[in-house]
Amino acid sequence: MSQHPPTTRGQEAEEFVANWLEGKGWRVEAHPAGPLSGADLVAREGTKVYVVEVKSLGEGRPDRVIPSLSQAVLQAQTHAAKKPNAKPLAVAYVEQASPSLLKQAALFAEQYVQGAGVGIVSSNGLSLWRPGPNGPVEISDTPQSRTRSRWQEKPPVPEVLNLFSDLNQWMLKVLLAPDIPPELLHAPRGRYDSGAALAEAALVSNMSASRFLKALRREKFLDESKNHIALVRREELFMRWRAAGLRSCPEIPMRISIRSTAQQQIHRFIGEQNGQACLGLFAAADGLGLGHVSGVPPYICVAKLPQLGSPGIAVPMVAYPEGVPDFILRQTLSPQSTFRGAVRRDGTAYADVIQTWLDVSNHPSRGQEQADHIQRSFLRKVIEAKHT
Repeated sequence: MSQHPPTTRGQEAEEFVANWLEGKGWRVEAHPAGPLSGADLVAREGTKVYVVEVKSLGEGRPDRVIPSLSQAVLQAQTHAAKKPNAKPLAVAYVEQASPSLLKQAALFAEQYVQGAGVGIVSSNGLSLWRPGPNGPVEISDTPQSRTRSRWQEKPPVPEVLNLFSDLNQWMLKVLLAPDIPPELLHAPRGRYDSGAALAEAALVSNMSASRFLKALRREKFLDESKNHIALVRREELFMRWRAAGLRSCPEIPMRISIRSTAQQQIHRFIGEQNGQACLGLFAAADGLGLGHVSGVPPYICVAKLPQLGSPGIAVPMVAYPEGVPDFILRQTLSPQSTFRGAVRRDGTAYADVIQTWLDVSNHPSRGQEQADHIQRSFLRKVIEAKHT
């Protein structure tokens, strides 16, 4: 596919904040469906649920951060009101947060913010949390921090590196692309001698590429003897990658109103999504020439489940929770990786071979059997590839 979904600074900030929260033991869902649709993140800490709105700023000037933080508070409160007992949490992300910024943000929150948590997160680890309406919305680095005043700068926290975040999965595909033919994976192909070169090829920020390489190096998946970026211990890497994706995805079984044109309408729907949809799982395996399991309705992977009946959906389709559907809409957990790597065949988009292998692995209808077939038929040689 020639069209990449855009990577914005806001998306990278959401991913950074999500990784940061997960590193503190929170369970995080990005761009949730259902009542909280529209929120950036939903974070769960035990029985508590926080609706998180993230604002990203290129610089940490208080006169820029405070207005954005104010807007985030209002948006988080609006989304949280849709779910009983959910608490709003507004977060501003800046690359570098100074003590001066934290003090002014604390003063702003103390004087003007009621009933919401407020945080500032930055790549240098500084953070600030304000008590929420039902107890403190705070991440404590040490037990002693609970006895501090409720506004206090905390010491830097270790950087949280999630090797299998959405953009990191895409960059893994870029590094593996030379071993995979273009008809099975759409990605740039080359050797990269630096993070900047990888960032330019993968169309991500230098910071994202740097953090990705740091995560690979920490887990010992980089060959340090080479003068270019090369992956080692690939079997362990693929096992970890698959395990990281063993999470449920929101799905809606669908039926086309005009049954005689179901296949045509499926392709039409994908084409209307501007590069944000593709056939996935078993249908993708069939389209890539690696099919093994039959009888499963086709899956369409989308970035976000649509509002059925909205004017933007031209295809006549309805939810069909009972019986055999014509297809199943599936909200992917990694839209950047899924749609950037998707390939086009016969006028429609299919998930790439790695994404297909990852997605079918956890499917209850002979998914492991299909995944094993893909691995035996093709991926094994990618996993075992040796590079000089």
